[in-house]
Amino acid sequence: MNYTKNLLELVQFPKQGIYSTVLQKGDGYNYTLMCLSKDTDIDTHTSTKQGVVQVLSGKGKFKLLDEDIDMEPGRFIYMPKNAPHSLYAEEDTALLLVLHD
Repeated sequence: MNYTKNLLELVQFPKQGIYSTVLQKGDGYNYTLMCLSKDTDIDTHTSTKQGVVQVLSGKGKFKLLDEDIDMEPGRFIYMPKNAPHSLYAEEDTALLLVLHD
């Protein structure tokens, strides 16, 4: 099992939409690298797990509950479970999504 990965080396942006790859998954947790091409929208949805979004590169808007959050490199966003959220990538944007019980 490989215990380390260089996230920036794994980033690859599709021409449209989303590229995602599961980095690690187990009972009660999931680490996913998500790469969104410019102008990609993810409509409002919820998760039964709590989560964290760590923006690695790019810019966009993240809506959590009723709060608009600027996505920019270094931004850390905590999401309570069942919290409605959506996002829009203003430019190619990479993020690490961590979901856990």
